[in-house]
Amino acid sequence: MKNALSALGRRTAPPPISWLMQAALSRPQMISLAAGFTDSATLPLKISRQVLNRVLRSSKTGQPALQYGITAGETNLRQLTARHLQKLDGNGTPGRRPQIHSWERTMITGGSQQLLYMTVEALCDEGDIVLVEDPTYFVFLSILQSRGLRARGVRLERDGLNLAHLETVLQRLKKSGGLRRVKALYLISYFHNPTGVTTSFGKKRGILKLLKKFEGAAGHPIYLIEDAAYRELRFKGPDIRSALMAPGAAERVLYTGTYSKPYAPGARVGFGILPERLFTAVQRIKGNHDFGTANLLQQLLAGELETGLYDRHVAKIRTRYGQKAQIMKQALTRHFPSNVEIWESGGGLYFWARLPKNISTGVKSKVFRTALKNDVLYVPGELCYADDPARRKPDHEMRLSFGSASEENLREGIKRLGAVLREVLGTSEVV
Repeated sequence: MKNALSALGRRTAPPPISWLMQAALSRPQMISLAAGFTDSATLPLKISRQVLNRVLRSSKTGQPALQYGITAGETNLRQLTARHLQKLDGNGTPGRRPQIHSWERTMITGGSQQLLYMTVEALCDEGDIVLVEDPTYFVFLSILQSRGLRARGVRLERDGLNLAHLETVLQRLKKSGGLRRVKALYLISYFHNPTGVTTSFGKKRGILKLLKKFEGAAGHPIYLIEDAAYRELRFKGPDIRSALMAPGAAERVLYTGTYSKPYAPGARVGFGILPERLFTAVQRIKGNHDFGTANLLQQLLAGELETGLYDRHVAKIRTRYGQKAQIMKQALTRHFPSNVEIWESGGGLYFWARLPKNISTGVKSKVFRTALKNDVLYVPGELCYADDPARRKPDHEMRLSFGSASEENLREGIKRLGAVLREVLGTSEVV
């Protein structure tokens, strides 16, 4: 009998994160350095209770919080979010284009993941192309795959995209006729998932300039999607201005962020500032999705922002993640072979490890199978690369997360994984 599923239903593959999580949950003795979960010990239980008790104390505030809300998000939270982003970008002084962080173009969503999905729905038809960092967030690659879209990778350097390679990719697409299918470039700009890289503001400006340069040949706008999910998890170094501050950003930059990572994943609230035309299209799509993000969660976050509790909590977890990153760094230095290259970050949740190119770390590799046998789990780097015919997919890297594991498990997990690598690489380094 013919399959009744739609093309999307038949095409959508299981997200890698699902089986990675299942592998960790099915074996209690497993130490997971894979999942990008946040630190359970610092989840804001007490202050969340305080704010929710205040919201639900009277019918005046409690009843609206338990009712449907506005599709684009409650006005108060949109305004607070826009002001928060304006503060992060240092755009609070008079005359500094406050309209760049316009609350009218700010949307509240069910996590930043929903906004990414709806943006792809609004922009892309099957067969269209989205440019991505090489490597990139593997869940976003799953979104593209499910929608029947093509991804093209742009090489990543320690300070962001390789602009020369971006221009080369755009030129090749122009020559092949594929440029007309390019709709956006997706950029994880702060403490990149998976590598930990932060994109400099100069490179953000350069990216926008190049996209604008090729728009005429494309025949339509090419948007920059700036995913800033990890921006507030900075524990060292200065903050970098968002692409919203670059010339022409109001018409071309979709900035997306989340309260899930810096506050609590259970309070699944994301947000974005969108160009006006795109805002309208995504808002209509969101109306079909859910009528609006959970109102009670919006009231929780609004209360945190209004009282300053949110900022105090973020300061606390920055310190916590800085400590955990240092523990992982020390363990990596002690236990990993010296010929493994480690990319360190000043924020976020991840380290990126690169083995010699002849050593596979993929899901079918000896390294991965031996790691599972020794009850330690990582994200194989191959999952973070798009299926791009212009290059062979790298298979010698791994993403290591220090977000959710305890200090003891961080040390033990890296010790186990280091022993696996020394076995596979045949090194006799003493630790």
